Amino acid sequence: MERSGNAPPDDLPVVLAREGTHGPVVHAANRAAQLSGIHAGARVVDMRAICPDLRVEYADVAGDAQALEKLMLWARRWCPWTVMDGADGLVLDTTGSDHLMGGEAAMLVEMETRLSLLGLTAGLAVAPTWGAAWALARYGDVRAVCGQDQIAAQLAPLPVSALRLDAETLLLLRRLGLKTIGAVAKVPRLSLTRRFARTDIQANPLMRLDQAMGRLAEPVSSVEARQTFRVTCRLPEPIQDPVPYLPDLCGELCEKLTQAGFGCRRLHLVVYKTDGEVSTVDVATSTPSRDADHLLRLFRDKVERINPGFGFDLITLQAGAVEAVEVAQRRLDGGVDEDLHLSRLIDRLTARFGSRSVTRPVPCESHVPERAEARSNALADAPDPSGVVTKPRPVRMLEPPEEVRVLYAVPEGPPVQFIWRRQTHRITRYAGPERIAPEWWHDRPGTRLRDYFRIEDQAGRRFWLYREGLHGDGRGGDPRWFLHGMFA
Repeated sequence: MERSGNAPPDDLPVVLAREGTHGPVVHAANRAAQLSGIHAGARVVDMRAICPDLRVEYADVAGDAQALEKLMLWARRWCPWTVMDGADGLVLDTTGSDHLMGGEAAMLVEMETRLSLLGLTAGLAVAPTWGAAWALARYGDVRAVCGQDQIAAQLAPLPVSALRLDAETLLLLRRLGLKTIGAVAKVPRLSLTRRFARTDIQANPLMRLDQAMGRLAEPVSSVEARQTFRVTCRLPEPIQDPVPYLPDLCGELCEKLTQAGFGCRRLHLVVYKTDGEVSTVDVATSTPSRDADHLLRLFRDKVERINPGFGFDLITLQAGAVEAVEVAQRRLDGGVDEDLHLSRLIDRLTARFGSRSVTRPVPCESHVPERAEARSNALADAPDPSGVVTKPRPVRMLEPPEEVRVLYAVPEGPPVQFIWRRQTHRITRYAGPERIAPEWWHDRPGTRLRDYFRIEDQAGRRFWLYREGLHGDGRGGDPRWFLHGMFA
């Protein structure tokens, strides 16, 4: 990507140079220079011998980085998620955004037009994966559009340098006669795994190929994303059981979280097998935690589900859903309570029985009592109850309400006594009525209103009764009385 200003002709080879160990070296080159055989990192004096018409300008590396960062934010006109890709590229997650501009091809045309108005030329590509888009934008056709089922075919003729590998790995692949991505893809996975098993991702063609093909995730994260907390354990030889290494991994990860003042609500354990496969185990907590012992217990009985295959030699543990944690002293002497907290009990029960088996009540915005509460996943965030109007409600609700026989002095007045489960209760005090009308958007036509009374009988027991309907309301016969709950 060229810097803004008076753009040179498209057929003129132009490079940006920076100082190197043995003189100026190429920092970036336009398309015409790349077609002439000029590449980044080469000495300018050697490239002038190849291309006498080469135009050289010195790069402003710091200024270009700031300009690229501004351009990244400017590119959010097309999608909400953008990130810088090295020193000369941008990655945009346009999932769900392209249809707003008439499709992917039309979106690329608009991008090229707007960038040209800024004095910029760019290679553009749309693909399902970051790696495929990177390769097609730099080595493919202009404004390439690639579907999920077209990745292998469109990447096959591209050079191996399109896999984002370091120089030493590229040189080794060329010496082996593997000059294209298609040639690398035809090599048996086991052979590549044996050769590149203990190398970093920039030197591992198998992992880069899996990222480009969509077999290995490589999500786009926004610049506002929080700090990533991850610990890694590289093993000298393949093992079958990762359990002995989990205590140290959990302890190291929790130490990082503690130093940064954060806790996590998700933990992702990933084991990388020697045959190229990847297995993951995820656990969750109801509240942010950085207690290593507690987090370690959540992996009990879950790690055993991993099929070790031929073994694995790399283990990573990453914290997810990271939140700030305030340190609070719970005891005067500064000690720690040994009792099991409710949040930890919820975490252990959920880890053992599954998230669907452990629920908790959450308030809902409804004035009908049986609809004012719902069941939610115990690990989910609790809703904000500030907007929910609460009134005195029983500690125990009957579901469904039980019908009772009531004696009252006047038709619209409070009850005098009632019979429930063959027991007669004489009312000494009452409060009410609290009238609750039907919700017309939920209830059927003809649903009767309710008048609730809080009452106390001769033994001091407090109940919650309601009268369903009124005399002459045209929605049925005489009103019916129900017991809906008991107060403490």
